[in-house]
Amino acid sequence: MKRDLDLIREIMLHIESGEEYDGTREFYYTAPEEMGLTGCSPEQFVYHCKLLIEDGYIDGAATVLGQVVVRGLTSDGHDFLDDIRDPGVWKSVKTRLGTLPGVAISIVAELAKSEIKKHLGLP
Repeated sequence: MKRDLDLIREIMLHIESGEEYDGTREFYYTAPEEMGLTGCSPEQFVYHCKLLIEDGYIDGAATVLGQVVVRGLTSDGHDFLDDIRDPGVWKSVKTRLGTLPGVAISIVAELAKSEIKKHLGLP
């Protein structure tokens, strides 16, 4: 399955917007609709949540039952989301990625940081 950067951003934005994701409770999901998301299959949703958990952006776990447990964003998750939150920055990052078939999330994060530095007039 291919990584979908827009879906990753959408999942992270949703988690950040929910006060219930404060790290003190666990939420179990098997489908995007359970989180209030649409436009992807349950398999795509669980897969992308699992990637975000493995990369340390979401505090949670993947179960053997095809579920993901979400508690909230990690500090690294908040930092990454802060870099890709702005729609203009996100559009610029995606434009710079162009027709590349895929890149590591770490590259996406670096591109976003570069775009933010440009907006702030930093080298």
